[in-house]
Amino acid sequence: MQNTLRFLGLLILFLHPLAVKSQEKGLAYSSEHLKIIAISENSYVHVSYLDIPDYGKFECNGLVYINNKEAVVFDSPSEEAVATELIKWIAEVKNSDVTAVVVNHFHDDCLGGLPSFHALGIPSFANQTTIILAREAGLPVPQVGFDTQMELEVGTGKVRNQYFGEAHTKDNIVSYIAEDRLLFGGCMIKAQDAKKGNLADANVQTWSQTVQKIKAAFPDLKTVIPGHGPTGSEELLEYTIAVFAPPK
Repeated sequence: MQNTLRFLGLLILFLHPLAVKSQEKGLAYSSEHLKIIAISENSYVHVSYLDIPDYGKFECNGLVYINNKEAVVFDSPSEEAVATELIKWIAEVKNSDVTAVVVNHFHDDCLGGLPSFHALGIPSFANQTTIILAREAGLPVPQVGFDTQMELEVGTGKVRNQYFGEAHTKDNIVSYIAEDRLLFGGCMIKAQDAKKGNLADANVQTWSQTVQKIKAAFPDLKTVIPGHGPTGSEELLEYTIAVFAPPK
């Protein structure tokens, strides 16, 4: 219950009409519990739903990157059954093997479905601090940790996973796919016109500074995926920086 209540603050994120619109363009798969949206030839946003008491469902974004029949999933759906559904789609429709799952931060909309990956022998990766926080919170624990940066090979492609500092949580990372000039920012990055959302584990003093570092590290971004709400481009970094900029 404590972990579910942690997300109640995120409901503010969806008050703007733009944020509640479904990302139907490029829809590759849809069921009651899962949507998969193509955003390039090899990259797909997976959208699952978090159940909030007295509210219902709201959308949570993750990413799938496929290259040469290998796939990496970024953030697991919060429910194991939905994680299994996602893995099945990758195997049966895309004829690809999931070789890893990368966890953005320790909240259960990022790692709740990890047991489904682990049961199939799929390794999970996260910031070392994510492992500590997930264990303390009684949530599924990622298997392999890194301190600042980790690169994964996916077929002939590469993914850079990196920690830049505290923001939405003290452990949040981003993942960058050079092939698509794509950044998966998770809940650290806000959808356009979204409110501040859940601040229960946030560092609002360093949030803007952290995103500024990300913007400087990836100057050629084409696509930016926030943790919730519609996909955008570099303007989502600029918007997030502005939302959390310290008062003048």
